[in-house]
Amino acid sequence: MLMEGIFAAVPTPFYRNERIYFRKLEANQARLSRSQLSGMVILGSTGEAPMLTDKESAEVLRVAAQGTAPEKVLIAGVGRESVCATLELAEVAAQSQYDAVLVRPPSYYASLCSPSAMLHYFGSIADRSPLPVVLYYAPHCIPVEMPVDIVAELAHHPNIIGIKDSSGQIERIRALIEATRVIPPHTVVVTPTFTAVTRRMLTPKPATDSNFVAARALTGDTAFAASAPAPKRRTREVGFQVLCGTASTFLEALSVGASGGVLAFASFAPEASQEIYLAWKDHNQKLAEENQRRVTVANRRIVGELGIGAVKYACDLNGYYGGYPRSPLLAPTTEQQKEIETLLAEIHN
Repeated sequence: MLMEGIFAAVPTPFYRNERIYFRKLEANQARLSRSQLSGMVILGSTGEAPMLTDKESAEVLRVAAQGTAPEKVLIAGVGRESVCATLELAEVAAQSQYDAVLVRPPSYYASLCSPSAMLHYFGSIADRSPLPVVLYYAPHCIPVEMPVDIVAELAHHPNIIGIKDSSGQIERIRALIEATRVIPPHTVVVTPTFTAVTRRMLTPKPATDSNFVAARALTGDTAFAASAPAPKRRTREVGFQVLCGTASTFLEALSVGASGGVLAFASFAPEASQEIYLAWKDHNQKLAEENQRRVTVANRRIVGELGIGAVKYACDLNGYYGGYPRSPLLAPTTEQQKEIETLLAEIHN
């Protein structure tokens, strides 16, 4: 699976009583699908994955997939404390036609997560996962180290295709890219314009008399269910892919060889995030740096310091539905809300 460009780290919307607001999740996905994003990550840290039951997680994955355009890459956060539980959720993701799974290290027995245990955990999941595995390193959330040499060893597994690194450390990103450069490339299916071909694009659709699309599908109020012609295909050789996990260092990560980023910032400001990537691709360094500076100031405060409640408020401001975080996470105070509004005044969404 090709993972290039920007992926939104999608929040899970809740009602005030903390029930999941599934209709708003579907509507958010439909709107994000109309952006230039490469795809979305469902049930990552921004999605409050640890707050959900297994049953809720399965339903979130199903509904999010239904609301997403077929050409957008979907990555499911499935990390659990055991290999068995992680694989169960990976099976659910496969049934909903996700393209890859994002797997964090187990954290409850952090003191027992030796390098050998880490290799066994991720290797066992990769051996049996129905979908390609993306490693997930988030030191601000999970007190388990993932040394570069361990990642490099895991990268040799044919079913482990990349890592999302949220350390914010450019030297670590650079080291990961250097350490995995020797991994033999694998062949992926791409479109004629060399964008990813997803599993949902390749899934045969029921024969219909026409490609009629309901009016409300065009407004984003329902899932993308219309039949479409099979995509024309090409192939491309892709090595181990390193994704940056924070918008504050996104341009620097691209400059040292990252293939893209999984950004919470993109969940409420996909256009501003995409402007960094497009300027970089066009070799317009000055414009890319200007776009990065504007995003960095807002990202450090909203995502890095205020956290998920602030991300959800930013979604509300920009026409998505953020709603409320689940306890014990808190919504931003009135003063913090005003600060977020000021920070986003000049940010494209």
